[in-house]
Amino acid sequence: MTQEQITLGGGCFWCLEAIYQEIIGVEKVVSGYAGGQTENPAYKAICTGTTGHAEVTQISFDSDVISVDELLTIFWHIHDPTTLNRQGNDVGTQYRSVIFYHTEAQREAAEQSKTAVAPSFSSPIVTEIAPLPPFYPAEKYHQNYYNDNGNQPYCRAIISPKVHKFRKSFQDKLVSSQ
Repeated sequence: MTQEQITLGGGCFWCLEAIYQEIIGVEKVVSGYAGGQTENPAYKAICTGTTGHAEVTQISFDSDVISVDELLTIFWHIHDPTTLNRQGNDVGTQYRSVIFYHTEAQREAAEQSKTAVAPSFSSPIVTEIAPLPPFYPAEKYHQNYYNDNGNQPYCRAIISPKVHKFRKSFQDKLVSSQ
């Protein structure tokens, strides 16, 4: 087993967490904050958009089972990388599209993946690709949010449709038949 981590932001971290938790080879997904100037930020501060942090998910995975390239393919599919600081009704720099790479190989994979997928979008990709800054896990109630709160209105209206779309497109990557 070769364990790696990559940290991705594409809107609300609950959405990314819900999807990446279902992928074969993903060992752990932690919702958190990265890319800002405040140490140990709290959700309430993040929501103001003044800390500079993005909501992100730090994904621990077995690269012998799933590659960085496959995780990035999913990333491009599950959010709109052409909208600056916004995903749907979630607006602000905390919802920006970002790939925080942990290794030089991941940086190269991210750049190549971005270039390869760009023609499939009608607008330019605005996804930031940067080395991992300090990562701060989000508060406990944000972890495993969709699985623990699936009936909450945001989960039903926003996350569920994304999860169902993902399941249709990536059935071969699912941990189990959902």
